[in-house]
Amino acid sequence: MTWESPSARVQELIRQVAHLVLDPAPEWLAELDAAVLGANPTIAADPELAAAVSRSNRANLLFWATANIRDPGAPVAPNTGPEPMAIARELVRRGYDAYALDAYRVGQGVAWRRLMEIAFESTTEPTELHELLDVCSRSIGAFVDATLAAIAAQIDSEREELTHGTHAERRETIALLLDGAPITRQRAEARLGYRLTGSHTAAVVWTDDPTGDMTRLDRAVEAIGAGVGGARPLSVLASAATRWVWVPSTRLDVAGLAAAIDAVPDVRVAVGSTGAGLDGFRRSHLDALTTQRMLARLHSPRRVAVFADIELVALITADADRATAFIQHTLGSFEHAGDELQESVRVFVHEQCNASRAAARLYTHRNTLLRRLTRADELLPRPLAAHTVNVAVALDVLRWRGRAR
Repeated sequence: MTWESPSARVQELIRQVAHLVLDPAPEWLAELDAAVLGANPTIAADPELAAAVSRSNRANLLFWATANIRDPGAPVAPNTGPEPMAIARELVRRGYDAYALDAYRVGQGVAWRRLMEIAFESTTEPTELHELLDVCSRSIGAFVDATLAAIAAQIDSEREELTHGTHAERRETIALLLDGAPITRQRAEARLGYRLTGSHTAAVVWTDDPTGDMTRLDRAVEAIGAGVGGARPLSVLASAATRWVWVPSTRLDVAGLAAAIDAVPDVRVAVGSTGAGLDGFRRSHLDALTTQRMLARLHSPRRVAVFADIELVALITADADRATAFIQHTLGSFEHAGDELQESVRVFVHEQCNASRAAARLYTHRNTLLRRLTRADELLPRPLAAHTVNVAVALDVLRWRGRAR
């Protein structure tokens, strides 16, 4: 746009107008907010978003007015301050598109009508008034255009940050749900094609070898669905080598899943807890991530892990150095005993120190088990009976680390 500086007299008039805009009457602000929010009932119905729009309206008025007090009639840069940028973030968090910004055009009309009233009160000289209105009209229009373009660009940036460019709508919606953003359940369900009521079990499916045919991840997702009676899973492409999965079920056939995963090369599955509703949807996913991270932290060879089985181990191993010290202090020389001896002690403790049940579970004679327990006591820093819980936890860590199976 060609931009010529106004005359000195009109520059002074613009400065006077800007000073009045800088301190608007409460009824003017109320009219502006009512017009903008009235143009988009969806925004108006959301108190947090409506308040953000109101703050942005005021920030834009002050920004334009301040710029014209400083340099009357010069082009005004877009307002990229925190208030309009917050609008971009809040729209994306709710799953809305840039169309919601069209309401700002209504606000532009309200502001222009008020400014014309001020202009007519500032001068009655026709030439001055014409130039004043012309410059202000072009200035406001260009400023609003540039600011809306900046907000739209920020919306794209916020969305790209959420989606990373993959499976855009699903990934974005999942991110909003996990973040606790105020997107409605009905809107989320429509975008995901998945009901968020009832119970959910989440899983993370991934491969440590991101080369080759990634359809093996999809086969693993299908196995999870088969493990809940053939229910259709919700699957989201978290990255090229990772899928986030949810199934609508209270129970997953873990043994069947493990058998199915054995037939899918280089794929691993971390299963979360089971929970109800949106809170359960989120919690199960976080538990699945905790399970995945524990497997990675321990360099575990296990290909299928369930949060219920590793919750305590994950807690103990969150600090790797302290976990190592705990194992050494608890097990002493027993840390380096053979797998058979360690497994015998672990099963004995899990069977509430009942030798007969433990022997049956191990498919061995009771006397053989008792001899192994005696040998364990010789290697442990303290007798097993004195700290059975600590020994069991330490052995579970070693088991997930691949030491005992």
